[in-house]
Amino acid sequence: MEKIEVDFNKQGGLVPAIVQDAETKNVLMLGYMNQESLYKTVETGYVTFFSRSRQKLWTKGEESGNFLKLVDIKVDCDKDTLLVKAHPMGPTCHTGTDTCWGEENKTDIHFLSYLQDFIDERHRQMPEGSYTTSLFKKGVNKMAQKVGEEAVETVIEATNGTDEDMIYEASDLLYHLIVLLTSKGLRIEDLVTELKKRHGGVKGVDYGQGPQFSSKK
Repeated sequence: MEKIEVDFNKQGGLVPAIVQDAETKNVLMLGYMNQESLYKTVETGYVTFFSRSRQKLWTKGEESGNFLKLVDIKVDCDKDTLLVKAHPMGPTCHTGTDTCWGEENKTDIHFLSYLQDFIDERHRQMPEGSYTTSLFKKGVNKMAQKVGEEAVETVIEATNGTDEDMIYEASDLLYHLIVLLTSKGLRIEDLVTELKKRHGGVKGVDYGQGPQFSSKK
């Protein structure tokens, strides 16, 4: 995590800390941190605030078990507000809701970004005994071949198998595709950017109905 410089003097030693789900990007809550709570957050990996009512540090989840596992912290341009990215381990609000605004914190498609981050980390650390590591060690040609094999298996299940088996094989295909992208220094979000560019932001346009979708076919 990069070193951050925070101006705690502007607001009497406290700065607001906006907590965002690192996976869904939804805002979960707002708390306040002083220098000590920020240090403890980074040191322990669990988001810790300064309670203004109790005048002491408190780690989110120390009573409920619904901790916020730290992913990253950024400071804004004025150095007096923090953006804390975390993985919530249960509902964030003390009322039992996912967020302090009563919103549902859905993951769904955003899990792909989390998976991409996980595979990126595997690529950096290359831990022994990891299947993902073994794929990286085999090189691009073998990884590309694996993507092709998974694509064929997906097609087979789509034409002659069950929906459940097709989903299973398609998941394998997507996973191995992300690994291949990572090996080339790319991310799944790069595909999203390309798809958005082809779509052109025109609502209701189907792929293949305009030159922007067929020029390379």
